[in-house]
Amino acid sequence: MVGALLSKIAQGNGHGEESAYFDGWKAYENDPFNPTSNPHGVIQMGLAENQLCFDLVREWILKNPAASICTVEGVKDFQDTAIFQDYHGLPEFRNAVARFMEKVRGNRVKFDPNRIVMSGGATGAHELMAFCLADPDDAFLVPTPYYPGSNDFKITRSALEEAYNHAQEAKIKVKGLLITNPSNPLGTVLDKETLTSILAFTHEKNIHLVCDEIYGATVFGPPDFTSISEIVTHENHKPELIHLVYSLSKDLGFPGFRVGIVYSYNDDVVNCARKMSSFGLVSTQTQKLIASMLSDKVFVEMFLEESRKRLARRHKLFTWGLSIVGIHCLRSNGGLFVWMDLRHLIKDLNPTVEAELALWKVIINEVKINVSPGSSFHCSEPGWFRVCIANMSDDTMEVALTRIRNFVVQKTGMVKPHVLTSGKRKCTWQNKLQLRLSSKRLEDIMGVSQIGSPHSPLPQSPLVRAT
Repeated sequence: MVGALLSKIAQGNGHGEESAYFDGWKAYENDPFNPTSNPHGVIQMGLAENQLCFDLVREWILKNPAASICTVEGVKDFQDTAIFQDYHGLPEFRNAVARFMEKVRGNRVKFDPNRIVMSGGATGAHELMAFCLADPDDAFLVPTPYYPGSNDFKITRSALEEAYNHAQEAKIKVKGLLITNPSNPLGTVLDKETLTSILAFTHEKNIHLVCDEIYGATVFGPPDFTSISEIVTHENHKPELIHLVYSLSKDLGFPGFRVGIVYSYNDDVVNCARKMSSFGLVSTQTQKLIASMLSDKVFVEMFLEESRKRLARRHKLFTWGLSIVGIHCLRSNGGLFVWMDLRHLIKDLNPTVEAELALWKVIINEVKINVSPGSSFHCSEPGWFRVCIANMSDDTMEVALTRIRNFVVQKTGMVKPHVLTSGKRKCTWQNKLQLRLSSKRLEDIMGVSQIGSPHSPLPQSPLVRAT
């Protein structure tokens, strides 16, 4: 009877908490790894969080105590910060965010601070966009695999056309296309040609294009990140149909601050979103701190450069560590994760989602690592897993790699590899033949763990209904 008093949304399962993605989180929360108090616990590799540069942030805060109202130097601003502020956001905050977004995109494009709308994280930004652009029962095209909530896993015009036509046949009104660039969970970037093709498609269909670019500054190697804003500037498309979602959760590693951004080239969307943003504002205290930090050009330059270096190093070390037991990953150059290929560990001749989930349960319950199965991202081919690699220390990463390697050795019968992690890195892998890898060749062999083609069929783009 109580359920009958609730809305259909409240009674539904739209958030997807019954998926394997969230089941992995629950397993971690019930038995979290700790190197001293719980060394056999579950290691969290399902959280796309960037913890590699907090030492740089701490150093900046210590040098700039006035940026916080919780210090002797900053307490003088407490009253002005605590009282009501306009939901447009502090001008210095919007200016600093606009300049930071330009910096992330190589200063190849300009952003108008007056078009920046605040929200409670990127999730809140997407909700704002859905309310502004769609009515109940309308839909957005979403290429898979995507964050829960193929031709080398690329977005092709034929796949878009097929999904759009399928919606038309089902009498579903498509209001837009939602893409993530760089991709979550793939860690790949969309090139200019692909973005131009996507824009041509949305232009032709007269539908909106919403681009989630929250991983823009995580690109650590070629090809460079190309923002949809760069294409809009130089191509003849309808700017009023183009909208960006951004946040500081991934690029800076501040998900707890809940700083989400909507940037639209449509005046009506900006005005509507700004009015609705009062349901999920960013606190004035957070705005003040972020404005001060992002206005420090020297810090921003140093942070972005060092972050890319550390992400590149972590990515190389982790994929190399997997490769010595024959585990490959999709070739990628961005994001906070790798798209790991474990298809060879699913022994079924015709691998199924059930087989993938059975393997995932072993990884969770026996290997004690929380990774996310591809099916939770609607991947069409079983056996792929997203593994987050930037939310832990180097030591914890080594523990995770050791667990994964031991599991593969046990499952495949491979002779256990001997890996030395101190001094000059060396590896000896014995499996009939002996392969010895010295530190001289390390940089050369680090790339072999990434494959370019997963040989997967073109995935169907699901239709996500707006509510």
